[in-house]
Amino acid sequence: MTSWEKRGNYLIEVSQRCLKGHKTFDLCRSHLVEASQISKGTIYNHFTSEADLIIAVACADYRTWLMQAEQDTVQYRDPYLRFIFHHCQRLYRILSEQAFVIARVVPNETVLAQASDYYRERFDRLLEQYKQWNAQTLMEIGEISGFNRGELLCDYLRGAMINSDDAQKHYNDAEMYYQHSFAMTQLMGHSQKRPPNIKVFLQWLQDKEDSKALTA
Repeated sequence: MTSWEKRGNYLIEVSQRCLKGHKTFDLCRSHLVEASQISKGTIYNHFTSEADLIIAVACADYRTWLMQAEQDTVQYRDPYLRFIFHHCQRLYRILSEQAFVIARVVPNETVLAQASDYYRERFDRLLEQYKQWNAQTLMEIGEISGFNRGELLCDYLRGAMINSDDAQKHYNDAEMYYQHSFAMTQLMGHSQKRPPNIKVFLQWLQDKEDSKALTA
């Protein structure tokens, strides 16, 4: 990794920290000067427009989800459980880390049109890879004719993350993840499947707390 790439990754990490708990993308390139202790000229060289900054942060989130998807593919042989726990993990991360919900601002054709080719093409590639992973997983679960299940789920998941963040839901609420998994199951068109019960989610959350304690 080049020094330019390392600096860019650092600026994105700083941006994500600055956005924690925010409900709007109110971060500008000029804000990063003090937060990162990097010169304005260097920051503007990395992000030639405010749209570049937004798309760069979005790319980082999509890379995180793709890495999580790879882990989930290994961990869950059952594609149904893979899909459920993957998207519960996304919700958990947003709530536990107070991470900015990037779905509030992207995909957005206006923002993408204002971004440089480098960031726009990078985002398009990551978005397509993530869509393919979700589509493949849904196909393995079993396709249901009559509706675009992928589109229905995408709309629901976006709304669920934004609404849960707005309502300041607690990340350790097993009932919330159960309801989340129930809604996903219905939208998949697989109402005959039984989502993981409360006890399973309680153990899932406990495992996460145990893992945090070991790495602390």
